[in-house]
Amino acid sequence: MERAPVKTAVRRQIGIIGAGVCGSEARTLAETVGREVAKRGAILFCGGLGGVMEAAAYGAKQEGGITLGILPGTLREEANPWIDIAVVSGMGHARNALIAQSSDALIAVNGEYGTLSEIALGLKMGKPVVVLEPGWRVKGVHRVESPKEAVELAFRLIEDGGKALNKLS
Repeated sequence: MERAPVKTAVRRQIGIIGAGVCGSEARTLAETVGREVAKRGAILFCGGLGGVMEAAAYGAKQEGGITLGILPGTLREEANPWIDIAVVSGMGHARNALIAQSSDALIAVNGEYGTLSEIALGLKMGKPVVVLEPGWRVKGVHRVESPKEAVELAFRLIEDGGKALNKLS
């Protein structure tokens, strides 16, 4: 006799997007975002490399969280040391679509055009996008001032289907 699989609650997956190289201020913001994501029991999704991705993953691990990095190349060894699950894509920047699609919400901390592409993809896919820093001014994003506010808003937007007050300024 086969046993039916036990249905468990699916964890939220929060995408943290940002620069592969960043300064100490962005690093501190990203670490705090990572901690807050882990405190809520969500899985932290990112691009798996350095900068904001590494800082956010480090923060999540400090709170006992789970981290997943979708890498642009084909070597798991390229993942930063705080990534639990390294997915090699061999897709370069095109992996941004996988990060956006797999995340329930995206939080942008720092970044340039790669981050902007993830923001655009997330919005196109109907995902809530919260911007902490820099102040990307893109129609449809929700701007916040603190890491804690970013995570709280991301979860609220997920729960209410994106109907929370748009904080675009």
